[in-house]
Amino acid sequence: MTTPGIGQEVKGVIPGGPVGTTVTPVVVAVPKELAPGEQRVATVPEVVQKLTKSGHEVRIEHDAGTGAYYPDNLFTAAGAKIISSRTELLEGARIVLRVQPPTVAEVDQLAEGTIIIGFMNATNNLEAIARMRDRKITAFALELVPRITRAQSMDALSSQATAAGYTAVILGANNCPKFFPMLTTAAGTIRPATVLILGAGVAGLMAIATAKRLGAIVDAYDVRRAAGEQVRSLGAKFLELEINAEGQGGYARELTPEEKVKEQQMVSAAVARADVVITTAAIPGRRAPLLVTKETVATMRPGAVIVDLAAESGGNCEMTQSGKTIHEHGVTIIGPQNLPARVPFHSSQMYAKNLQSFLALLVDKDGALVKGFTDEILVASLLVHAGEVRHGPTRELLSGGKP
Repeated sequence: MTTPGIGQEVKGVIPGGPVGTTVTPVVVAVPKELAPGEQRVATVPEVVQKLTKSGHEVRIEHDAGTGAYYPDNLFTAAGAKIISSRTELLEGARIVLRVQPPTVAEVDQLAEGTIIIGFMNATNNLEAIARMRDRKITAFALELVPRITRAQSMDALSSQATAAGYTAVILGANNCPKFFPMLTTAAGTIRPATVLILGAGVAGLMAIATAKRLGAIVDAYDVRRAAGEQVRSLGAKFLELEINAEGQGGYARELTPEEKVKEQQMVSAAVARADVVITTAAIPGRRAPLLVTKETVATMRPGAVIVDLAAESGGNCEMTQSGKTIHEHGVTIIGPQNLPARVPFHSSQMYAKNLQSFLALLVDKDGALVKGFTDEILVASLLVHAGEVRHGPTRELLSGGKP
């Protein structure tokens, strides 16, 4: 299998360009996601239409969008080619767009020099990263896109966290034995449910907004005092604690032992009062911080629900089991995996637009691939290139912790 480079013979006219202007069409391939439970797809017909109008060839693997309710005929109408064979899909493809990280077997299907873009989750996929390095694949990890103003439209972590925060509240409401809103009925007035959101990042803020729309009383807590203004702007009560744990890049720093004790006392009291608790706290590359102990769970109301968005990184609740729903002390504890895949239509739509914006950095004004990855966003998100792991922390992990 060979991948065409820039300037080879096959050329096409740039739509809207000067007469006679030609460029090598960039072949973009979108395989079907094979990870268990993954319903999303890396592009949608709206984005495909824009890419094809720019002169690129877009190939979609047969049924790649079915799980997200984007059938093949919509992609065909947008100008894509539907390909049944994975080998044919990748033959000559210059760029491959994905949602989930590729497996070693999927990396082996790629030609040298292929550019692959998506979530890479390098810490948990070192074998696949090493294979991409050895096969001279170029990989861009969307989770490494810097959180700067220019990159907001490419921030796939935020777009998918939005989907996760929304879905977490729906999941909590579905498992809660109470109505969320206050109701005035012939049988009397029914008090609204109390929802506690732990962590006011993108997912937490979306969870707050969704719970408020459903009529619940919403409290929220975050170790970053600056998050209080955003929480209050959504109509929720911000639980105050005299700790400022705001770190670099908008993430929270790790608390000191003394701070953790104070935090735990306040959080435990709030958890005990809540009907639904949604935890979203995470530290990039680290185990999720423990916010809800098993002792705290024992103090919760019968019928209370915990939805732990950090389940896949160890859980914010001590009793969370990733991928399972358990019942302890009359409390339902849900450890969901891949919540964005539960709303695949819109999460795919947002993700596809993130990729569209990212692709704009890889293609120059003439519609050809850029010859060097010099843009600061490309530099930051470049994981593997030309037989070398470019991301320092991943390189150290692959070398056994040695720089």
